Amino acid sequence: MVTQASQNPFDKIIDTIEWLAALFVGLVALNIFLAVFLRKFFDTSIPDSYDFGRLMLGILIFWGIAATSYRGNHITVDLLWTYASPRFKRYIDVFATLVLLLVVTVQTIMLFDKVAMTYRDHVLTYDLNLPTWPFFAVAWLGDVCAVLLITIRTYRLLRDPEALQTPTTGTGH
Repeated sequence: MVTQASQNPFDKIIDTIEWLAALFVGLVALNIFLAVFLRKFFDTSIPDSYDFGRLMLGILIFWGIAATSYRGNHITVDLLWTYASPRFKRYIDVFATLVLLLVVTVQTIMLFDKVAMTYRDHVLTYDLNLPTWPFFAVAWLGDVCAVLLITIRTYRLLRDPEALQTPTTGTGH
């Protein structure tokens, strides 16, 4: 995450999305911790903790896609890219990012159908009978953010590739 004050509105969007993804990591960890703690020491459980856990894990996955898509920190195979000239590296980066944009856009459209179907079918959690569609909607928003960030990445690859470089500090990061 960028620690310096961001002048560009794109950077503020990116930072916000990354912080939201981090928040969902914390919520998933907190849910697991509380469920285990209560079960171990008090022989009780949080109603719907399993449902909340699996639904929040889904949210975490889609927001994680958003957070890693912009930075390019996801799993890659760089054999061809490593030996390419700088010009061809840029072509490869643009092509790969466009393919990623296409795939995630189609995924986002399909996930919206899942949100609508879950809402229409009135799917509820097991214990508290809470509707599950809001969880699917938050996951879908993570996918929308992924499309937004991949679009920003594509724009920057084409217009300003240096903007994608992560600033380095004196700490060796």
